[in-house]
Amino acid sequence: MKRHISTMILVLFLWSGNILAQEGVDLEMMYKIKSEGIGNSQIQDLSFHLTDFLGPRLSGSTNLRNARSWTAEKFQQWGLSNVKIDSYGEFGRGWNVKKSYIAMKEPYYAQIIGYPKAWTDGTNGPIDAEVTLLEINTEEDFSKYKGKLKGKVVMTPANLQINPAFEAEAKRWTAEELEERKTINIGGGGGRYTPEMLAQLRAQRVLDQKLNQFLIEEGAGLRITGTRGSFGTVFHTRAGSYSKEKAVTIPEIEIASEHYGRIYRLLKNGKSVSIEAEVEVERLDDDYKGYNVLAEIPGTDKNLKPELVMLGAHLDSWHAGTGANDNAAGVVVMMEAIRILKAIGVQPRRTIRIALWGEEEQGLYGSRGYVQQYVADRNTKEKKDEWDKISAYFNLDNGSGKIRGIYLEGNDMLVPVFEKWFEPFHELGASTVTRRNTGSTDHVAFDAVGVPGFQFIQDPIDYGKGYHTNMDVYERMQFSDMTQAAVIIAAMVYNTAQRDGKLPRKPWN
Repeated sequence: MKRHISTMILVLFLWSGNILAQEGVDLEMMYKIKSEGIGNSQIQDLSFHLTDFLGPRLSGSTNLRNARSWTAEKFQQWGLSNVKIDSYGEFGRGWNVKKSYIAMKEPYYAQIIGYPKAWTDGTNGPIDAEVTLLEINTEEDFSKYKGKLKGKVVMTPANLQINPAFEAEAKRWTAEELEERKTINIGGGGGRYTPEMLAQLRAQRVLDQKLNQFLIEEGAGLRITGTRGSFGTVFHTRAGSYSKEKAVTIPEIEIASEHYGRIYRLLKNGKSVSIEAEVEVERLDDDYKGYNVLAEIPGTDKNLKPELVMLGAHLDSWHAGTGANDNAAGVVVMMEAIRILKAIGVQPRRTIRIALWGEEEQGLYGSRGYVQQYVADRNTKEKKDEWDKISAYFNLDNGSGKIRGIYLEGNDMLVPVFEKWFEPFHELGASTVTRRNTGSTDHVAFDAVGVPGFQFIQDPIDYGKGYHTNMDVYERMQFSDMTQAAVIIAAMVYNTAQRDGKLPRKPWN
C-alpha cells in the first residue's frame, strides 16, 4: 500500500512539473496589460452607459434589447471580429414598466417606496381603495373574505423584523479568511433545510398560488407585499410569468419593509388605511427569443486558432435599480478585459471570445442555451462542435469588489497553473487558488458538461445588501477594484490563449 501511494505521489509530482514547464509567464505582456488597464481605463465610462444611460435590463425588456445593441456596437468600434447578437432559443415575453406610483392616503398622506413585481399586470388606471389584511393560514380561510375584496388593496402578514446592524456592512476578505478558503471540507455536511422545513416551504408555495388565484377571481385591485431589506431597500421577486401564454395576474407591488410595517401595525390596531396607486405595464409579444452578445479576437496559430478561450458575464438584471453590481460590474470588467487585449495588439494563438449572457436571473438561460446549442447536452452527454475546442470559460458575477483569487470547481490539476499565473498580481491582492466550488452563475453551465468554467473570488464589499434591489445603482460600484479585476482577467485569458495545451479537464462521463 505504501509503495502504491508513493508511486501516486511521484506521478503527481512529475505531472505537476510538466504543467509548470508550460507556465512561463510573459512578464513584458503582463506589464503591457497592467499599463493599458490602469493608465487608459474605460471602466467608469462603460459603467455610466450600462447603468445610468441604458437603465435596468430585465430579461426580455426593451432596455435589455438596447443594451445588447449598445454592447455589440461598442465591440465593433473596438475592432473585434464576428460580433453578433446570437439567439440561443426561446425565452418568453418581455415586460416593461411604463408608470408606477403608490402612496398611503389615509389616515394621512405618506409616499411609499414600492415597485411592481416583474411580469405582473397593471392596475388599468388609478386605484383608491381601503387595505384589507388577509389572515390566511389554510385554504379554509379563503371563505372569510369571499365577496369582500373587489377593488380592494390586500396584504398578508410577513415576518420582516429589522435589527440594528452592529457590524460594518461592507468588508474585504482578510488574509486568514482567504487562507481558510483554500481548505475543503470533505465531510458530509447537512443541507440548509430539514425535510420538514422543505415540506413547509412547498406547502406555503401551493397556498400562495391558490391565494393569487382566489384574489383574481374575487377581483382584488392590488396586492402589496413587503420584502427583506432596510432603509428603503426593496428586494425583487417575481410574481407573474414570462411565458408567452397569456396568464392573468393580480397587480402586485413590493414595498419597503418599514412602510409595510407601518401599514400592518395600523391595520392590526383597528385603524383604517387607504392606498392610492397606479401601475401601467407593457408586455412585449414581438419576439420571444433570448439572446447572447458574442465577439472575438481571432486566433493566429494555424493549429490552435480553432480553439477558444471564453470570458463572460450576464447582461440582464432586475428592474427597480440599474443592475449595477448585479451584473453591470461583471459585464464592464469583461468588456474592459477584452478591450485591453485588443488595444495592446495581442495576437492570441487561440481565439478569444467574449459572451454577454441573457436571462441569467431566470435560470442561466443564456449560458445554458449557448452550451446546449454549441457545446454539449448535459442530459444525453452528446458532445457538440465546441466541446473539445474550449480551453476555459472565465466568469464574473459577484459584484464590483476586487479579485482575490479563483475557484477551481474541484479541478486539482489547475492549482500549480493558476498559482503561477497569479504571481504577477500578488501586489494587487490576488493570490488565492482554491479547489472549492461556487455556484449560481454562468460558469456552472460549462462545468456541468466537463468544460473548465471558473468564477473568481471577489471582495464582497456590500454586495449582499444591495443586489437585486432598487439600490443596486452606479453609486455602489467600486471602480478601482473593477480596474484591478479587468487587468487580472485580461492576463488570465491571455495566458490561457497562449499556452501549448488546453487547460486540463475533470473527467465527464
